[in-house]
Amino acid sequence: MCYHINMKDMKVIIAENIIQLRKQNKLTQAELAERLNYSDKAISKWERGESVPDVEILKKVAEMFGVTVDYLLTENAFESIEKFKISKQDSSNRIAIASLGVCIVWLMATIIYVYGQLNMAQSWWTVFLWAVPASAFVLLVFNRMWGKKKYEIYINTILVWSLLTAVFVQLLKYNIWLIFLIGIPVQVVIFLWSRIKIKR
Repeated sequence: MCYHINMKDMKVIIAENIIQLRKQNKLTQAELAERLNYSDKAISKWERGESVPDVEILKKVAEMFGVTVDYLLTENAFESIEKFKISKQDSSNRIAIASLGVCIVWLMATIIYVYGQLNMAQSWWTVFLWAVPASAFVLLVFNRMWGKKKYEIYINTILVWSLLTAVFVQLLKYNIWLIFLIGIPVQVVIFLWSRIKIKR
């Protein structure tokens, strides 16, 4: 037997499920808005069933509360919340995959360093400096997929300053210390970008 759920019904279902999750976790609309980097007016509209979050935000809401997206789209999902919960194993796997990505970067750096030492009698120790921004980039990618926006400011900061340091050391003979001045406005941009609240 097939049931048809129209958009109006779906808005109500999503609204009820967001309310339940928010209240269960003892969050106000403003606090939820802060975590999602949205305005509290947007949260209020979702909870009144006047609008629906886009797919990306539904995914973020689900991950924030440790449930699947299906939970948000299922009527009376709160009554059987256990079957919608994301297992701790999934969370552990994500951390392991991100860590593996960083380890691969350092493995490549080590291989390049050893190759330089053995075959070219050169000390390519600076490759380890380049491994730091490369690791930050890998973490940034995984954080975009599975992490939280609040971590982006830290990862981006490490990425920018380690990249500038690597360039400076690589070109040390040119004494281009002024390159670090570039980091100041970039850091301000990173900070301001992290404070922007998206209004939908």
